[in-house]
Amino acid sequence: MAGWVVLVVLVAVVIAAVVSSRRGKERALAQRQAELEPVRKLAFEDITALGEELQSLDLDLAGRPLDAGANSDYQRALDAYESAKTAAQHLTQPDDIRHVTEILEDGRYAMACVRARVDGEPLPTRRPPCFFDPRHGLSVAEVSWAPAGGAPRDVPACALDAERVRAGAEPDVRQVMVGAQRVPYWQGGRAYQPYAAGYFGRTGVMDMMFMGMMFGGLGGLGGFDAMGDGLGALGDGIGDGLGDIGDGIGDIGDGIGDAFGDIGDMFDF
Repeated sequence: MAGWVVLVVLVAVVIAAVVSSRRGKERALAQRQAELEPVRKLAFEDITALGEELQSLDLDLAGRPLDAGANSDYQRALDAYESAKTAAQHLTQPDDIRHVTEILEDGRYAMACVRARVDGEPLPTRRPPCFFDPRHGLSVAEVSWAPAGGAPRDVPACALDAERVRAGAEPDVRQVMVGAQRVPYWQGGRAYQPYAAGYFGRTGVMDMMFMGMMFGGLGGLGGFDAMGDGLGALGDGIGDGLGDIGDGIGDIGDGIGDAFGDIGDMFDF
């Protein structure tokens, strides 16, 4: 009969382990989905913006002849738009948006090349997009700018934002939703880091631009917030794990109790 007791205990342990594993996977899946949805929305907003720019370019080019180079660049921009849509439809995790924004950045540069060719100007230098909102297109200059509570750094800016910053006005910043609050995309948390990396990663100066911000390391307030979120998640995981262990022990106790009940029945004359 002792063998039955051991078997019951082992079964209870296995059941507790399976339940704990399943709950952990469900929590991880829910967290990934919660992080992915706002990033997916951001991707489609940027794709829509590129589509509107392509429509505007098409109107500007109406009736104007395009040489082979302009045609090639125009087709490259159209292909980028379609490729970005396809990539966004297959996003499965926040990191995947980096590929989307890399495509969008290339498409906008191709559009700038079309305009230059049609206007008979030299091809533009491959500069990074506007730091404040990559949808503004290629930057035209570096400006010294400091985030709230942060150190000044040189960032690439479009013509309008460069003028605003130099005049002491606020630039037109890309905002994202975090809960019920709209914040600059660099304060959106680490889920938005790949978004920025796709636009700025090829320049090699991304770390300098975003240093001390929410996803730029632990040098600023945002970094400590992110660390606090991680510790909070760790605490939740430990608490859930202990709860699962408690449930498992309870199941084991029930199994042992049932087993001893069976033993008592055997000796009940």
